[in-house]
Amino acid sequence: MFHLLFNLVRILKIISRQQILTHSEGIKLPKIVKIFGQLSVFIFYPLGIVRKPKEAFGKRLTNCCKQLGPIYIKFGQSLSTRPDLVGIKVTKYLQTLQDRLPPFDSNIAKHLIFQNFQQNTQQLFLNFDEIPIAAASISQVHKAQLTTGEMVAVKILRPGIHYKYNKDIKLLYFLAKMASKTLVKFKRLRPLAIVKVFHETMKFELDLRLEAAAASELRDNFSKDPSVYIPKIYWQLTSENILTTEWVSGVSIYNTQELLALGLNLSLIAQKFAVMFFNQAYRDGFFHADLHPGNILVNIDGTIILLDFGIMGRISDSDRLSIAESLFGFLRKNYMLVARVHLRAGYIPQNTNLELFAQSCRAVAEPITGVLTKNISIGKLLAQLFKITEDFGMEVQPQLLLLQKTIVMVEGVGQQLDPEINMWQLAEPWIKKWAAKNLSPEAKILRIAQHFISELLERIK
Repeated sequence: MFHLLFNLVRILKIISRQQILTHSEGIKLPKIVKIFGQLSVFIFYPLGIVRKPKEAFGKRLTNCCKQLGPIYIKFGQSLSTRPDLVGIKVTKYLQTLQDRLPPFDSNIAKHLIFQNFQQNTQQLFLNFDEIPIAAASISQVHKAQLTTGEMVAVKILRPGIHYKYNKDIKLLYFLAKMASKTLVKFKRLRPLAIVKVFHETMKFELDLRLEAAAASELRDNFSKDPSVYIPKIYWQLTSENILTTEWVSGVSIYNTQELLALGLNLSLIAQKFAVMFFNQAYRDGFFHADLHPGNILVNIDGTIILLDFGIMGRISDSDRLSIAESLFGFLRKNYMLVARVHLRAGYIPQNTNLELFAQSCRAVAEPITGVLTKNISIGKLLAQLFKITEDFGMEVQPQLLLLQKTIVMVEGVGQQLDPEINMWQLAEPWIKKWAAKNLSPEAKILRIAQHFISELLERIK
């Protein structure tokens, strides 16, 4: 308990010192948050009451994430894709969290390689660049050349990263338990289940063998799609702490000037990026859940290259069908279908008034149908959706949290490519094609038959 409280005090001190909650420069925070921020500043940084910060909010927020640690850096990376939420100036600062953090010493990296493979870098590589090409929150990447001549990227976990992650996770569990016991409204949000989902996703980031397996699976899923490329894994040089992949070259997807200089069509890239995500989430049920721009490259012919597979999401067949069918209902403006899907999936209580729920869905969807993303307030939209879930007693679905977060990130990346982009319009052709294949009478009969055969085989066993 002492360690948890010490960590909580550490966090409050950092936030207070940077005056994140008291001087947010145009970002609207709830009154209760501002009051809490002023109280923490008064306790931990009394000078902050009279002294305004000299640095820009974006720089202070970035420094705050760095000082707080890996989990909070991930949060900053997510915000870096949302200029509509925090502003362009802030996102430019936050983008430095993606791959430009201070690296650890290359001699430590070499020692870790020897520890894992019982061979030094001179034995394993023809060349090994001591200066890392990227340094992120939990690892850094070195460029190297194998003895066979192939160029590779060697990803190495930061020393002591397991301890830092576990310390923060214990604090999150503690806060979630406290919130569940003391704040009635938070029970519906299922904070403990949310932290558990987050904890599970972290296991992939802290064991690079799991990340390698995820990359391999995604590579297989897109083996027939020339518009997306996933680097090859070198399993003989991969362990719990080290991941070696094929070296790939490309331009970061948020470097729009360089993409235009290559003669690439940004709107087309945005479209391919959206379809790629729909295929991952709804076709395969396995998706990259950390799609900040630092993990996405575009090569000279417009192919999208994905990197860093530490955070992946899975969606069950039933959830996948429910989500995609709901999207189909929204696009067809069939809000009663949306309501029935939510009821069938168990997202809303069985005694829910479907007519009223459908009407609430219409109230949220109609204002954004056919409207440019740049004219939509994502913050207001999410607030409206949250209000609906509260009104109808819906519980948060932890298994869908990563999907919800990733959708927001995908939309943010798409908007950076093309401010006129409308994710609804990009989704529509794909969802109609999906619906023709999965919602036809034949498809429904086939699913029923498959379910019957599966149950029969289980009983025979």
